[in-house]
Amino acid sequence: MSEHLRLAGRPQAEQVAAVEAFLRDEPVMMAVLEGLRNDRLPDQLLVAGAIYNLVWNRLTGRPALAGINDIDVFYFDPDTSWEAEDVVIKRLAARFADLPLPVQVRNQARVHLWFPQKFEVTDFAPLTSSAEMLGRYASKTHAVGARLAADGTMSIVAPFGLDDIFSFRVVPNPVLPNRVAHEAKGARAKSVWPEVTVVPWSE
Repeated sequence: MSEHLRLAGRPQAEQVAAVEAFLRDEPVMMAVLEGLRNDRLPDQLLVAGAIYNLVWNRLTGRPALAGINDIDVFYFDPDTSWEAEDVVIKRLAARFADLPLPVQVRNQARVHLWFPQKFEVTDFAPLTSSAEMLGRYASKTHAVGARLAADGTMSIVAPFGLDDIFSFRVVPNPVLPNRVAHEAKGARAKSVWPEVTVVPWSE
């Protein structure tokens, strides 16, 4: 087996421990996790590429932040006004201004207001939590989040498990008609991490 696949097929607990270890070993990710915790942002999660790209970099010997363009953050606030979200965006932009990567924060309670138009999806029910959005990603591989608790413990959220990440496999999630997004993100991942396999979208 290739060295980068050494954690593929391993028990879930072992894979969760590996993700946590990689995050704790990366100062930028810990700065974001600690900043979110200290900000007390409701139902906050560090999500997606910042996590699975970090894992791929660690397993292939690349620099920890290679290929990571930004750090996505979810939170869930029942106030769905743009004004309330804008306050949070500006506050966290100031908090994380010194980091080498931009932090993009979005209120998941508002996603149903813009997602259908942006992605040409006609049926998108309002979300009830930040974690629920992970289950609607175009690729199951991208559905991963992390949260740091007040006592320092870390939670890893992965509705489809973590084996696709550790298998370097981008797998489609047909819950929404997101073929274009799956293929675009898969192609981009393959261009940065040639070890990745992109599973074709099946109609």
